[in-house]
Amino acid sequence: MELKDFFAAHPRCALGFSGGADSAYLLAEALRLGADVRPYFVRTAFQPRFELEDAGRVCAELGVRLQVLDYDILAVPGVKPNPRDRCYFCKRAIFSLIRERAAADGYDTVIDGTNASDDIADRPGWRAIAELGVLSPLRECGITKERLRALSAELGLFTARKPAYACLATRVPEGMEIEPEALKRVEGAESALAALGYTDFRARLTREGFARLELPAAQIVRAAADRERITTALEPYFTRVTLDLKGR
Repeated sequence: MELKDFFAAHPRCALGFSGGADSAYLLAEALRLGADVRPYFVRTAFQPRFELEDAGRVCAELGVRLQVLDYDILAVPGVKPNPRDRCYFCKRAIFSLIRERAAADGYDTVIDGTNASDDIADRPGWRAIAELGVLSPLRECGITKERLRALSAELGLFTARKPAYACLATRVPEGMEIEPEALKRVEGAESALAALGYTDFRARLTREGFARLELPAAQIVRAAADRERITTALEPYFTRVTLDLKGR
């Protein structure tokens, strides 16, 4: 099956939209194929500001209205304690909200950007959306991450080279309760690191309250030489910063 076949069968859909490479390509291609697709971005404490900004930019460039839904994700049972399957409770809550709002807007089919390269075997979040009947056109049509990036570039999408991004909750150690203040510190630290020119990294919170930076191997030598600038930039958020030499 190809995407044109999918959208011929499902011409009117609500899309769980993150502004990342997957959902951006899916939205662009759906619109190009003439489908009526409405993107929904659920804003929680787990999404940094730049994700919403990117989502808004994609929609503006494609000429479609972005629906932003605010949600207190930390109030959802099973999320704040941060168990191993936290993502299941989070995704189920988020896509339940999208389904409810989409139905009120006249959209009965909900889709997401899971692609054919995603390993769903170890993704509790995917199990949640599958239980809710959310469809994954990219996966169903066998479109891999590499392929959708190439197609995104052909469509002129700025997300073609955007690194994969996991929500801020993934920076908190499993079993450690997620606090809003900790998420803000992580977001601030990652924004500061990005301003120094680093890319595709993670600033993970340790159980001791420090930051552990995970950088691509090619950026580790630079970071070691740049340690004073990094520690100064991150000082408002973390008093101690460590560098994981294994890299990302």
